Amino acid sequence: MPQTVLIVDDHPSFRSTAKILLESEGFDVIGEATDGASAIEAIHRLGPEVVLLDVQLPDMDGFAVARAVMANGTKSAIVLTSSRDGADFGSLVFESGARGFVPKGELSGEAITALLR
Repeated sequence: MPQTVLIVDDHPSFRSTAKILLESEGFDVIGEATDGASAIEAIHRLGPEVVLLDVQLPDMDGFAVARAVMANGTKSAIVLTSSRDGADFGSLVFESGARGFVPKGELSGEAITALLR
């Protein structure tokens, strides 16, 4: 099971909740980012095994972030998340290079692990 996670979201309350939840399920949250530019930098600097990436960020969307880091050969598995339903995004999730999508309300270590198999 992947252990290290970077959480990317512009809402401090979600980052805090996700960190507590994932750490309680055995993940090691090694960093947080609040926008796309800082996410790209943190992914390259920290090399997390998993990136929990919000679709809606203040400077660019999560799809653009995923495409940018995948084009640079990152080994991180990207899991997109949003308060919106995954069906709202159609094929954008997989076209971005992400492993999949987990709605924020359904976030769990089990949901992330299932996407990484």
